[in-house]
Parts: sequence; structure tokens; C-alpha cells
Amino acid sequence: MAEQKKRQKVHVRKGDKVVVITGKDKGKQGEVKTVLPKTGCVVVEGVNMVKKHTKPSARNMQGGIIEMEAPIHASNVMSLEKIEQKKAARKAKANG
Repeated sequence: MAEQKKRQKVHVRKGDKVVVITGKDKGKQGEVKTVLPKTGCVVVEGVNMVKKHTKPSARNMQGGIIEMEAPIHASNVMSLEKIEQKKAARKAKANG
């Protein structure tokens, strides 16, 4: 019997503002462009940039090297809303 891969629940959605909490892009902020629930990954604008070598085609006549965003695991990003809520709670607690 073949095992079915379960879809992982991802805590962010397309369009959310997130910050990278681990890895080479730690501290960078961006907007979620795509969510990949099968792999548990997200594509964040301006984060985890990779260079892709492309051949000339009908779409891209010249070909060459293109920089694009690669997926990053959802556990390595945190929603900025969550951070703002924590800051507000600390400020309210400090003020009494």
C-alpha cells in the first residue's frame, strides 16, 4: 500500500508580511508570494534569492542568468503581526 503524503498546515497565508527568523536571510522581511502546503514551504518576496540559468526560448529570447526567489520552509518565518502583538503586550505591561 502506497503511503500518501500529508499536507502540512502552514501558519502563514499568501499576502502576509513575514520576517525570516533563521538561516542565511535571518532578519529580512517580505511578503508571502506563494504557499506550498505539500512541502510546507513558502516563497517570500526578496528572500532566499537563487540564480537560475536559462536557455533561450520563445518566452526569453536571450536566455542567461535570472535571479528568482526559492521556497523557504514555513518554520523559518514568523508573521509580523505576531511580533507587533508581542511588542504591544510588553508595552502595555510596562505601562501598567
